[in-house]
Amino acid sequence: MLQTSTFIRWLQRKRYQYEVTYSLYMLTPTEKFIFNSFLFLFLSMVIIAISLYLPGHINTVANRAWFYYAGDDSSKPQMQAVDGLMTAVAANASLDVASLVGGAGAAAAQRS
Repeated sequence: MLQTSTFIRWLQRKRYQYEVTYSLYMLTPTEKFIFNSFLFLFLSMVIIAISLYLPGHINTVANRAWFYYAGDDSSKPQMQAVDGLMTAVAANASLDVASLVGGAGAAAAQRS
């Protein structure tokens, strides 16, 4: 019986703190009902959204963090192909620059 009365007093104190904190003590009972209804609806929608979407979002973020940290074996052939392509492009670019420099020298030599 003592625990029940202590618990009831604790709940009354929490209700009083809630009303004082949000200035509900000065509202009429209808206004309190409307305010509490909006608050309940808003909080329930937030809780539903968190329970539905947060686990998937955490999973996505964790997978991306793991990929950034460790990479993925399935992407190695693609990365090797890109590295090969970049090496070929760089080699081709250096040949083009050499031919341009050599071609300019040859053209200057032919003019004189």
